[in-house]
Amino acid sequence: MIVLGVDPGSRVTGYGIVEKINNDISVVHSGCIRSSGKIPFYDRIHNIFQSMVKLMKDYHPQEMSIEDMFYAKNVQSSLKLGHARGAVLIAAVQCGLQIFEYTPLEIKKSVVGYGRASKEQVRCMVQIILKLKDNNLQLDTSDALAAAICHLNWARFESSAGRHPAQNKFKRHYKDNR
Repeated sequence: MIVLGVDPGSRVTGYGIVEKINNDISVVHSGCIRSSGKIPFYDRIHNIFQSMVKLMKDYHPQEMSIEDMFYAKNVQSSLKLGHARGAVLIAAVQCGLQIFEYTPLEIKKSVVGYGRASKEQVRCMVQIILKLKDNNLQLDTSDALAAAICHLNWARFESSAGRHPAQNKFKRHYKDNR
């Protein structure tokens, strides 16, 4: 199974594509989509959309795990994050991926074992789980890889119970039914 994990942001959107074969998880490709704050916001969102579509077409993930919205004190930041998430979600629907959303707490708990872990703790555990030697892993990239790992962990748990993650009524799941 190939899973795309996404940590959306209007200036930096992290992504990580992982593949699970038997019980071994490896990184297929990962990185960040960066947009300058100097270009118009709508161009940044369009860049995120186009970049995600290209990634999806190049690497053919079957499922996408994306960080769900969380409460933020800054309304303007929340709105911009929502736009970035929207661009990623539309790209996934257009490419026919199944979409699964997890809260930051669920992702951190799945990877670190503690829902209030720091970004640095998440990065450290992602490096250990994926056996990465690169000590320059960007925090946005490690968050995206953590989202993918979280989904694979959840899918493993659900399959051991005889269900697909989409059958869990507590997980939001979207699939284009065209």
